[in-house]
Amino acid sequence: MSKQVRVRFAPSPTGPLHIGGVRTALFNYLFAKKHNGTFILRIEDTDQNRYVEGAENYIVESLNWCQIPFDEGPGKNEKFGPYRQSERKHLYKEYADKLVKSGYAYYAFDTAEALDSHRKNHEEKGKTFIYNWHNRLKLDNSLLLSPEETQAKLDAGEDYVIRFKSPQDQTLHLTDIIRGNMTIDTNILDDKVLFKSDGMPTYHLANIVDDHLMEITHVIRGEEWLPSLALHYQLYDAFGWEAPEFAHLPLILKPTGKGKLSKRDGDKLGFPVFPLAYKDHKTNEVSRGYKEDGYFPEAVVNFLAFLGWNPGTEQEIFSLEELVQSFDLSRVNKAGARFDPDKIKWFNHYYMQEQDNLELAEQFQMLFPDELKDIDVNYISMVINLIKERATFVTDFWDLGHFFFETPLDLDESAVKKAWKEDSAEIMKELITVISSIKDYSAESLQTNIKGWITSKEIGFGKVMMPMRLALVGALQGPDVFDIMYLIGKDESVRRIENLINTLS
Repeated sequence: MSKQVRVRFAPSPTGPLHIGGVRTALFNYLFAKKHNGTFILRIEDTDQNRYVEGAENYIVESLNWCQIPFDEGPGKNEKFGPYRQSERKHLYKEYADKLVKSGYAYYAFDTAEALDSHRKNHEEKGKTFIYNWHNRLKLDNSLLLSPEETQAKLDAGEDYVIRFKSPQDQTLHLTDIIRGNMTIDTNILDDKVLFKSDGMPTYHLANIVDDHLMEITHVIRGEEWLPSLALHYQLYDAFGWEAPEFAHLPLILKPTGKGKLSKRDGDKLGFPVFPLAYKDHKTNEVSRGYKEDGYFPEAVVNFLAFLGWNPGTEQEIFSLEELVQSFDLSRVNKAGARFDPDKIKWFNHYYMQEQDNLELAEQFQMLFPDELKDIDVNYISMVINLIKERATFVTDFWDLGHFFFETPLDLDESAVKKAWKEDSAEIMKELITVISSIKDYSAESLQTNIKGWITSKEIGFGKVMMPMRLALVGALQGPDVFDIMYLIGKDESVRRIENLINTLS
């Protein structure tokens, strides 16, 4: 690529960042890093009516948690700042006026009531009202009015919008990296509003002006913006600017594969659709987040990368660095990508095994402060080393290993029926003697001595191992019994076996 790659992620601060937005940010980040380019964050807050306090911070925190921070944006390397559109609004009127002067746009003074009347009139005739070439000379705009009449309305402070003058009887040839070549008949396009008399631009104008001024080379955005591509191409042409390359990412679909993924799908099926938990300050409703639900950012990023992209190999586990090296927009699919809640758990289970045990122990201790407050974090770390193979989340550790931290008070009934026989009490008493005589109390020594004793006594292994596990765990589950005995210690091991004898005899 001859130009220095510059891409932008441009969310609106109208609430929490949807996981689909995170996927868009991720693909922009990967593309930028692959080509030694710049990943820019721009806050598109032209719609002040929907602005939500704190949403911008949420967006930044989400990107940071996902380990895909922006290179340039609000408060960071402000080479092309400001990066909030509300702070750039002085720029847009100048460009809107340029389009009017060059004949690519015009002033429209139609009231909301008048436009509504036109729509109803068309509906009664079974038609759809479109403000464009076939009726704009019949409406209240500067194409019909004289320059003097137009200026008089402006001077009088009448409300107006500036509309783009879409051409008649032309065919547009558009190109998208993912979707290939497309043709559009301009007769079906409406004259989109670019600027309003309140001094704020619409998305279309602000987006094009900012992308040009910020020297954006590639626009990688969601499929929902595909219908705007024709207008955006025309705006670049009208200004005489070189357009960036466009790539429209496929939709993220519901787990059923039908329809766009929404927050309601997550609520109904029990998974988050936001990276971080979010509290709506109007309703006090708290939406779940992947971070708070116990997902690792590496798992979320690895999962999202596969929503619409594939590497062309069987490899599924990718570090962020590997994703950067492998990512290619030509391998992004056109078809929607189904969101699979079980698959992201699969990724999280994998990344659980890669985590440092001591760091996991600290997280576990924070989540269970009452149960683990007096327990050494190094001991917790050793426990986690034994049980994390079966864990998907840090919160799973308690169910998988609570018996390492407290004596089991309840016995699993089905386990008792299976493990406890008439002669079990006597065998367990002998086992206590064997355990008490072991000097080198390590897992290896325990295994050697206890298995040697079982063999010498010609007792079935199950007659010893099952009641021994029942005593230690309270059920017939858990990691290797000798590892359990080593960690809880000789005295506690003996005490638990004695408790079992007393309880069942």
